[in-house]
Amino acid sequence: MTQKQNRNSSLIFLTITALMTALVYVFTAFINIKLPIAANGGLIHLGNVPLFIGAILFGRRVGAISGGIGMALFDLLSGWTVWAPFTLVTVGLMGYVVGLICERKNKFGWYIVAIVAACAIKIVGYYIAEAVIYQNLVAPFASIPGNIVQIGCAAAVVLVVIVPLRKAANKIIPSYAV
Repeated sequence: MTQKQNRNSSLIFLTITALMTALVYVFTAFINIKLPIAANGGLIHLGNVPLFIGAILFGRRVGAISGGIGMALFDLLSGWTVWAPFTLVTVGLMGYVVGLICERKNKFGWYIVAIVAACAIKIVGYYIAEAVIYQNLVAPFASIPGNIVQIGCAAAVVLVVIVPLRKAANKIIPSYAV
């Protein structure tokens, strides 16, 4: 790879990652419903939609960075500050795992497997976060249904749009999409 190609690849990566990070933040901040359950209320949002799309189309690095930073930024800017470190790690890991699975197995059925894995990571990660924050091992169980609904809603959207988006990404940036 020449220096110019390497520079172009880095610029494409930076641009895609920044765009996906912004979309994760916007979908989390502005497309959400606060739940009257759980110790801190809970939140259902669609921030996982661009997270999963970015990870499936562009791989684990884009998924990890855009998911972790986009949602942690939401936590920092919206009064959920104590959650930000947990979100950075948990959602970053979700994006990494979805991207990793889809890099290795680029088929529709594996997208479902990747999203199910992300759901498991979310449940475990936020259970641990709530147990630490609230110093209670029982209270976090109340958040599990909301986490499942959140991932389920994102999965429903992503699985409908991902095939046409993959075709478009391959046409626009054929050498970069996973």
